[in-house]
Amino acid sequence: MTLNVVDAHHHLCRLSRASYPWLEGEPQSRYHGDDLPLRRDYLVADYLKDAEGLSNVDALLVGSVHIENGAADPAWEAEWVDQVITENGLPSVQVVKVDLASPGAQKQLETHSKYASVRGVRDILNWHPNPYYSHRERNDLIEDPQWLAGFKSLGTLGLSFDLQVFPSQLAQAARLAGDHASTPIVLDHAGMPIERDDEALKEWAKGMELVAAQPNTTVKISALGTNEHTWTTESIRRIVLTTIDIFGPRRCMFGSNFPVDSLYSSYADLFQAFDKITSDFTEAERNDLFANTANTFYRIP
Repeated sequence: MTLNVVDAHHHLCRLSRASYPWLEGEPQSRYHGDDLPLRRDYLVADYLKDAEGLSNVDALLVGSVHIENGAADPAWEAEWVDQVITENGLPSVQVVKVDLASPGAQKQLETHSKYASVRGVRDILNWHPNPYYSHRERNDLIEDPQWLAGFKSLGTLGLSFDLQVFPSQLAQAARLAGDHASTPIVLDHAGMPIERDDEALKEWAKGMELVAAQPNTTVKISALGTNEHTWTTESIRRIVLTTIDIFGPRRCMFGSNFPVDSLYSSYADLFQAFDKITSDFTEAERNDLFANTANTFYRIP
């Protein structure tokens, strides 16, 4: 039976028409590796060419979720992606960028919300004592009153939140979810376990359990290669299965994180790994993991 796939996390890029600061300037050593191959347009046709590899596992791409890609002008990016969705049908919906701590956060949210394709917001919160990993300069932004004021507006506008943090921040993430039980939250990239030794993964799992205890949370299994550039099916098996065990298939979804994760593997290799790791699951469970959870969380028609 052909497996339907909804890719819960990918990006597009129009570098020839817009500014993406993280893809410009002198290359810097960061944990995602050498991003020079990403410094180009990556449009729907490029994404679909990569996704052709799904045929290797008798799977069919039926939908996808575009996640903001760090454009300097988030309003432009949201409008462009909405146009792409209208013209192509893929991506299916989008998650936009809003700096929730900014004084203009409410206005930004209202502007984004006018697009029928917008389902949620991502405001990356990753902080680490080593600048090599950090996206933000503060570890307490998630507790900042001004940031929280912006976050509270999500529920009013019917928007979800893509929460991206490192394992050391998972306790904070759980408190956020508990304090805002009416706002749907998806934990991106399986909580980003950047260290893969046994002790580190045990601590990561404890943090994941705290987040999963909040009923308004879901998790996205994606970007595992970002922190392990030479990953194999066996090397990510523990992370995938532990995440599913903690959250359950109905609260887990798979994402490619392409084109970023194209630095480490093909689209086919990634979904072959997900397919192999979950081969013993029931048909219903696999349908949830590969499509239904994403459809439900992101309200894909």
